[in-house]
Amino acid sequence: MSLRSKIAGIGMYVPKNVFTNNDLTKYMDTSDEWITERTGIKERRFADRSGETTTTMAVEASKIAIERAGITAQDIDFIVFATLSPDYYFPGCGVLLQRAMGMKDVGALDVRNQCSGFVYALSTADQFVRSGMYKNVLVVGSEKHSFGLDFSTRGRNVSVIFGDGAGAVVLQPTEEEDQGILSTHLHSNGNGAEILAMYNPGTHANHWIKDQKLADFDDAEIGEMFFSHAMIDNAQVFPFMDGPSVFKVAVEKFPAVIVESLEANNLKTTDLNLLVPHQANLRIAQFVQKKLQLRDDQVFNNIQKYGNTTAASIPIALCEAWEQGRVNRGDLVCLAAFGSGFTWASALLRW
Repeated sequence: MSLRSKIAGIGMYVPKNVFTNNDLTKYMDTSDEWITERTGIKERRFADRSGETTTTMAVEASKIAIERAGITAQDIDFIVFATLSPDYYFPGCGVLLQRAMGMKDVGALDVRNQCSGFVYALSTADQFVRSGMYKNVLVVGSEKHSFGLDFSTRGRNVSVIFGDGAGAVVLQPTEEEDQGILSTHLHSNGNGAEILAMYNPGTHANHWIKDQKLADFDDAEIGEMFFSHAMIDNAQVFPFMDGPSVFKVAVEKFPAVIVESLEANNLKTTDLNLLVPHQANLRIAQFVQKKLQLRDDQVFNNIQKYGNTTAASIPIALCEAWEQGRVNRGDLVCLAAFGSGFTWASALLRW
């Protein structure tokens, strides 16, 4: 049998600070009923403003995953780190994690695929293990959204959805026939890129001033194209989302990529022990469950407690499911995500 990669250890970390829907009413015109009806979210975790970062949360999740894999940080030979909220614009969080954990001078790859980031990262790591290049790959999804959200009535459609947290797994090779990642499936279509995006700061200025040439502007004006006080004053430094448009595409692509993974392995939805969807919106997950005719015990959701933690949501949910005994040796598990880009992806594995 050819080499496969298996999840040898898994860990998660969420900040201690719990913010309920009622807590958010102090900052914006909203209500528990309004948020619950639209998203299914009841509460989320927010990291300490200055004491916690995307990387520090990743460290905590990684420590647990590494210990459960029965190895040490010195045994890790590659890192794949998925996030949309890095500590710095550059360098990426991968090298910061390597430094913080005192690892050897291993390679570190940063993945910027937002909500699909963890599945993309897992697929990348899977190829490294299958090829025999690496034996202990640390795959991380971590997000600190709270520092960059608009906590006002103006920004409530986005801000009520997101939370902070981190999840991590260690991938190792296996030759067991009833274990490991069976296949991964990655897709993108950039036609709707601006429907869900954070535009500023960025180097896209010529996209917004396409009728003028750079020579038409002086140095000061060119500098302000990247970041300016006007962007702050006009609330142009926060994420933008056209929720209904995102929902419309998500409910099409989400179930399709799940079915794709099953059909690629000659399996059916009835064979599935557990679907762990990206925790984007409970209403989307419920729509997908109904469309695929899955039982409640075949789907795991925890967005009610943590909100949408984008790249961290799947490893956090998978870790909780495993800790609760919902995932056992030999179970068929599907991980699936859809997000900004648009990107969508799935991974099918035997635990």
